[in-house]
Amino acid sequence: MFSRAFAVGVVALLPTLSSAASIISDGNVSLGVDDFGQLNISGGVADVTGQTAVGVRYVDPTSGTEYEATSHGCLCEGWGLAVDGTTGSANNDFGGASGLTLVSFTSTATTAQSVVTVDGTNVQVTHDFQLSSSDNLYEVIVTVENTGMTAVTDLEYRRVMDWDTSPTPFDEYVTIGGTGTTTLLSSSSDDGFVSGNPLDAFGDLAGCGTTVDFVACGPDDHGAVFDFSLGGLGAGESYSFSIFYGGAVGLAEANAALGTVGAELYSFGWSGSDTNQDGYVDGTTDLAPTYIFAFSGVGGVVQQPNPTSPVPLPAGGVLLLTALAGFGALRRRKTQA
Repeated sequence: MFSRAFAVGVVALLPTLSSAASIISDGNVSLGVDDFGQLNISGGVADVTGQTAVGVRYVDPTSGTEYEATSHGCLCEGWGLAVDGTTGSANNDFGGASGLTLVSFTSTATTAQSVVTVDGTNVQVTHDFQLSSSDNLYEVIVTVENTGMTAVTDLEYRRVMDWDTSPTPFDEYVTIGGTGTTTLLSSSSDDGFVSGNPLDAFGDLAGCGTTVDFVACGPDDHGAVFDFSLGGLGAGESYSFSIFYGGAVGLAEANAALGTVGAELYSFGWSGSDTNQDGYVDGTTDLAPTYIFAFSGVGGVVQQPNPTSPVPLPAGGVLLLTALAGFGALRRRKTQA
């Protein structure tokens, strides 16, 4: 792949930016990061389909051609937090930012950080976008901090995206794995067309199933949504977990990336024209990346997905939940001095 060390060395020479929204890249994956920590912004180069809005992109290491995964048709990627019933969220095609106040947004060519507060609460949320241990993935460290003097008892976090996977946006297979062993997960599905507010209901778009694992559901125009019950935080406490975004050429490379970062829960989205998920449009040498959306630090166990090619399900198909084991949540708290 394109040398990340070379890319980082070049961009390190550029000045630090302090501005609204930013397109960041390590040479292999590019993200369009908006002020409040949601993805999908304008101003990128045209991808293989001509799309210039940037959400999550895979960059072909041979040609430099970019493949966009989330911004075609709908800028539907975002997040939200409910704090004892008071909510704030950010999702550009679902009301933009609501119930949030921006504290700061800073970026360089390879990193970005958004810090916000949830209105009416003493809870601050930081999304810190940085290089991960895998060349195929960006890591976003999410930190939820209670800056007040009294405890909060119920925190609910949502992250949602509509997969629109180049080279065939609006026609993708979707896989979700790790639901049975992720104890902080409260619900999930393929419904990418829902707000970031974790108190809003969502559905099951293509009959893939709700809060279950499924493999190669579709092809259809759908996505992934995950809701997490983070519990409470005492005064001065915080909780952190990680989100990963990126892409790979085919299933084996995508699985390797999950293993490298220790992902506990994940979704893959890829072209409906790549039936065997080998990374190419069927019968051609045209690239069709597998895009990756994953989590760690959410009370699960590290996934070891099947490295073999999937058997696609028709729309409405679903595989049964593979595990019901309850593992203790891996809570990472820290108390402010």
